[in-house]
Amino acid sequence: MTDFFSTAEVAKALKVSRIAIHKKIMNGRIKASKVGRNYVIPKEEVLKLLGKSIGEENKSDIDKAVRRAVKEYGDVFKKLGKE
Repeated sequence: MTDFFSTAEVAKALKVSRIAIHKKIMNGRIKASKVGRNYVIPKEEVLKLLGKSIGEENKSDIDKAVRRAVKEYGDVFKKLGKE
């Protein structure tokens, strides 16, 4: 498998237009590198977009949410675990 994908390949995988991918790159929602006149998108970014990989930022957000839930509802979770 390749380490980078073109905007056309990513657009096809996500079933959106190439222009939509380009706009997401421009506004920072997709990380990409410019090669000549085109952009290439790293494999890890594509997997994240496809929902097959959780980025480090998302893992951190999930961890924070779990800690907050345990702090607020820990006793309820314990009771539910006993049932």
